[in-house]
Amino acid sequence: MASLSPLINQLVTSLTILPGVGPKSAQRLALYLLEKDKAGAAMLVQHLSEALEKVGHCQQCRNLTENELCPVCDDAKRNHEQLCVVETPAEVLAIEQTGFRGRYFVLFGRLSPIEGIGPDALGLDKLKALVINNQVKEVILATNPTVEGEATAQYIQQLLFSLDVVVSRIAHGVPLGGELEYVDGGTLAHAIAGRIDIS
Repeated sequence: MASLSPLINQLVTSLTILPGVGPKSAQRLALYLLEKDKAGAAMLVQHLSEALEKVGHCQQCRNLTENELCPVCDDAKRNHEQLCVVETPAEVLAIEQTGFRGRYFVLFGRLSPIEGIGPDALGLDKLKALVINNQVKEVILATNPTVEGEATAQYIQQLLFSLDVVVSRIAHGVPLGGELEYVDGGTLAHAIAGRIDIS
């Protein structure tokens, strides 16, 4: 197989930074853009450049936006008494699909002493101030069910303990439509511990 020119190799290497894009996929993408859709490639470059220049963080929830406030924080019809804490902007999009009408706070990570990520990096002082200043009545912790995610949820629970606010945790357990015999032990343990009374 013929080798690619240095500029094309450079493009392929750049595309591999995208999640889920390995060298072969990056090569296919690069060749497609250069061979079949140069106008699309130019538009991609323009939009990416503009987004890199203009997108920052929402002043309230820290989500990504090009404005001072993101669309959720700027929406007066949202329930300002509920605040859902998530690790990433992608999780905001996932929870929005459920019909949740509260507001969010994006941590951009989770506590991880090994990686040097502490409370300051996650903006937890800002989270506490947001809860106090906006009369939040419930904080829903929607961090991932990993060791670091659980530690982050527990830390936030302790941080907000003295405040007059309900702190809840999203449920973990058996997925809808799942077969118990195929569910791992840790997931089943969460499901049993988090069981609800239906009587």
